Amino acid sequence: MAEHGSQAVAGGAITTFAALRAAEAACTRCPLYRAATQVVPGQGPARARLMMVGEQPGDHEDLQGAPFVGPAGRVLDRAIVAAGIDRGTVFVTNAVKHFKWEPRGKRRLHKKPNAHEIERCRWWNEIERALVRPELVVALGATAAASLMGRAVTIGRVRGRLLAGRDGEPVVVTIHPSYLLRLRDPADKTREYDRFVADLRLCAEHLRAAA
Repeated sequence: MAEHGSQAVAGGAITTFAALRAAEAACTRCPLYRAATQVVPGQGPARARLMMVGEQPGDHEDLQGAPFVGPAGRVLDRAIVAAGIDRGTVFVTNAVKHFKWEPRGKRRLHKKPNAHEIERCRWWNEIERALVRPELVVALGATAAASLMGRAVTIGRVRGRLLAGRDGEPVVVTIHPSYLLRLRDPADKTREYDRFVADLRLCAEHLRAAA
């Protein structure tokens, strides 16, 4: 962890969240910083037992500089509480720290990060995990799962199971809450939301068993 973009990290390591946020704000490791309003660092307790990793910031997150503050974040907050988890004890972040978007009229529409962008940003997630030292990491969606697992995974085949991440960390894979926002049929939305809560409830049970 000797550099970010073209700048060296003082001392060759990042050991505080303040240093991490400063380094992320100066990141030029991939081109996404050019079109984003700002970097969106992870947020939560410094020693959270549970870390949740999404794909990337959305429009709301890009403007506010905080993760999961838009519609998908509200769904996630509700599901966390429904699963019996204290929202204030969870560290939330994204696999990619800058908003990737394309214009559609006056709107900025989400554009999926590519493999290079995910890999270049993985460095920051590794530092976050080293600082937080979570007991369990939840991958919200395929992009986060690929970053954490080091390979593409099919969510339907692995969701809700305790897996080992690319660095050996315990990982549970589930859907990204934005998937629920795209469902139009009320019955489908209710069923998939309940499945999502069940996945998070398994995480809560794992943490209780490990306490």
